[in-house]
Amino acid sequence: MQNSRVTVETTDTAPARFSALRRLAVPLGVLGGVALAFGYVGAVDPNEPGHYPGCPFLQLTGAFCPGCGGLRSAHAVAHGDLAGAFGANALAVVGYALFAVVWTVWVVRAARGRAVSLALGRVQLWILGGVVLAFTVVRNLPFGGFLSP
Repeated sequence: MQNSRVTVETTDTAPARFSALRRLAVPLGVLGGVALAFGYVGAVDPNEPGHYPGCPFLQLTGAFCPGCGGLRSAHAVAHGDLAGAFGANALAVVGYALFAVVWTVWVVRAARGRAVSLALGRVQLWILGGVVLAFTVVRNLPFGGFLSP
């Protein structure tokens, strides 16, 4: 028996216009998924009981988790009510804004054919965890009622 080698050469034969569209397919797919999620939460009001399950952390402990009010916040954003969104979950609104910035950078870099990398180091992850923990603790204290949903 002979050993045979298979050599595969890849060449990009697609026209340049499809190449850019191919690079943008994933970011546009992510945007489509986020838009569908916000559209659903915008249409199905989380303020009405029975549409969404309750927060298990809140049910078990009586304390608000960092995500409590996130659906109400998304509902308010979908209806253009930024004040209501901040009142429901300020951290979620900051997260929505950060997502928009990161997504925009992703699209611009993908359109230019550049690699995209979001690598958070240990310091950034500790800071992020500290911010989420501080938000969670403060919103459950008497003086932090303005952060409660």
